[in-house]
Amino acid sequence: MSHTLELARDLIGRPSVTPDDGGCQVLLGERLAALGFVLEPMRIGDVDNLWARRGDSGPLLCLAGHTDVVPTGPESAWTHPPFAATVADGWLYGRGSADMKSALAAMIVACEEYLAEHPDPAGSLAFLITSDEEGIAVDGTRAVVERLQARGEHIDYCLIGEPSSHACLGDVARVGRRGSLSAELTVHGKQGHVAYAHLARNPLHDLAPALTELCATEWDRGNDAFPPTTFQATNLNAGTGAMNVIPGEARLRFNFRYCTEQTMEGIQEQVETVLDRHGLDYEILWRDVGRPFLTPEGVLTDAVRRAVRDELDVNPEMSTGGGTSDGRFIAPTGAQVVEFGLLNATIHQVDERTPVADLDRLKTVYRRVLEYLLGG
Repeated sequence: MSHTLELARDLIGRPSVTPDDGGCQVLLGERLAALGFVLEPMRIGDVDNLWARRGDSGPLLCLAGHTDVVPTGPESAWTHPPFAATVADGWLYGRGSADMKSALAAMIVACEEYLAEHPDPAGSLAFLITSDEEGIAVDGTRAVVERLQARGEHIDYCLIGEPSSHACLGDVARVGRRGSLSAELTVHGKQGHVAYAHLARNPLHDLAPALTELCATEWDRGNDAFPPTTFQATNLNAGTGAMNVIPGEARLRFNFRYCTEQTMEGIQEQVETVLDRHGLDYEILWRDVGRPFLTPEGVLTDAVRRAVRDELDVNPEMSTGGGTSDGRFIAPTGAQVVEFGLLNATIHQVDERTPVADLDRLKTVYRRVLEYLLGG
């Protein structure tokens, strides 16, 4: 069994449903300490984080990832138990096998191999590992980065092991993400009997024209790096449960995935202008999930592209698609950020799995990136 597969199975076998780390960071910390990394565990709220650094010169290359996983759903629906880390028919099964414990294993082994041959790299190495990426993402990477900034510690390059690949390992690397802005809108009306509608005010009727306008709005047309901004209503509820009662309130939840043609403040202003124009009596609670970011062509993108071509004979697409990641907290510090990892076809699904052969192939790409950035 390869060292990468062995470590991946050990990590997957530790149940760590967000925000629980399940002891994964202790295991990873032991491996990093043996390489000369200085460990700095950061327990923030209910979240375990690990900042580990080796060296004090620049540039600083950070390898980042998360040990927490999403819930398994009904375990009876799995072909193999979700935390058994089963190898079958060339696949490694288990929650976290693709997202993203196997990538963390590949990063650790890549560092072990690299430092064995190059004990004095031309720069510093760090790991930023959290157990709050799949959760609310408040006390994880966001909080760690705030602490690093407060003491003047700056990341130059950050490689995140999120599962970026689509059809084959290496076909996609992510160099940016759209912003995510969520809101909960409460529209106030006046409860009453449906037979005496003139004595009531139906908040659903008030909301409907405004919601129609929001759904029909073209927010922008995107740009060369990003698709157009999208608005999606995700939940609408109102009423007492009775069919003859006009509700007193209606609540709508919605989300924007927005590109760099927009700002959070601009979207908020535009939405509230629509609501005001339709005369709604409302309250709105906004949640800034993450701002958009884009890593331009440069040292890190070149290193990742060259490593993928050299090791996998694949020319990766540099994409900004997909959901959010912890890169949204690291990129605003000025770091170049690229996400590169395993196939994402089964992430968050029953029977999450990854090809066994891809683990060591991913490890070789990570090792080659280290060589390109830090010498070798």
